[in-house]
Formats: sequence, C-alpha cells, structure tokens
Amino acid sequence: MSEVRIAAEPRTVFGKGAARKIRRDNKVPAVLYGHGIDPKHLTLPGHEVLLALRTANVLIHLKGDGVDELALPKGVQRDPIKGFIEHVDLLLVKRGEKVTVEIPVTTVGDVNSEGLLDQQLVAVAVEAEATHIPTGVEVDVEGLEIGTVITAGDLKLPEGATLAADAEVVILQVIAKPVELPEEGEEAAEGEATEDAAPAAEEASE
Repeated sequence: MSEVRIAAEPRTVFGKGAARKIRRDNKVPAVLYGHGIDPKHLTLPGHEVLLALRTANVLIHLKGDGVDELALPKGVQRDPIKGFIEHVDLLLVKRGEKVTVEIPVTTVGDVNSEGLLDQQLVAVAVEAEATHIPTGVEVDVEGLEIGTVITAGDLKLPEGATLAADAEVVILQVIAKPVELPEEGEEAAEGEATEDAAPAAEEASE
C-alpha cells in the first residue's frame, strides 16, 4: 500500500466555535494518538483528507511543523446531511509494526444458476505490517453449488496478512433460490379454467 502525504498543522484552539472556523476554511480537525504519546491535535486540508479516505485503511504520512508521523484513520465523523468530514481520529503507527485492521471481502464470478449468493460479512479482520496493509481479499464463487459455505479460515489472504478473526465465522454461503408461488389471482384463474374444462370433457365423452 502506498503512503499518502498530507500536510498537518498543530492545533492550539479548541471548542465548537474553533472547529466550525476550521471547517469554513475547508480544513478538518484531527487527533493523533497511540504508542503512549499525548494526543496531538492537528488541522488537515479537507480535500486531501476526503480523497485519502476513499481508500480503506489508507496509510497517511503526516508532515508539518513538529509533525512527521505515519497514521491510520480509526474514526471519521461526517455531517449526516451534507456528508463532509467533520473530524478524524488517527492512530499512530511505526514501520515494521503489526496492526489489526478490517479489509473488504469481494467476490468474482457467479454461483450455480440454481442458487443465490448470501454474503454475510463484507469485511474481515486481519493482522498485517502497518506499511503493507492489503486493500482487500477476493473470493472466486464461480459455479459454487447450493450448500457451499466459505468461512474466514477458507479465505486466501494476501501475502503478509494473517487472519485475526474467528476462522469458523461464515463469510458467505450459497442458498437455494426461493420457490415462486403463484399470485392469488393466478390461482383463481387456474381454478376457473379447471371448472370450465370439466363440463367440456364430459360433453366430449358423451
């Protein structure tokens, strides 16, 4: 995974009013914590943060006055209506350090035509080196039969990643397609057709 460098400014003014002013300037308040350090309050450029967070578990290189650290986003607050980022919590990490993160689980292919894919988890927890976090894990479901179950332990994780979730937890399964029952109107029409056909059959036999 490549690093995304983002300029960081120390933040010394706090409170809702200060945070609103930061956002009006198209910037985002953030807090960096971890490794036993006192939390560092930062201000980050809003557009760059928005672009960076489009990648799951993006590794951010914070660079600025008194700041030169690597971090992973651990909490993002967004405006519930407009969707813009209001605040970011960042976890300090070091090169070579192992971290536990959740990576997306995606599928390729189509299951057997008689079945339906039931994906119960869209992400799985793994442990990986902080600067080599995989972007996700892919599952090939082409032609899988009804009754097939894929657990976390069945996943072929990217090199360098190890499973941090329960190996028995179900990721996806193939279930039978539901039987389509006729509509009430259709049942009535079929019944009427049967009744109409009975006298005709009797007449023909005479």
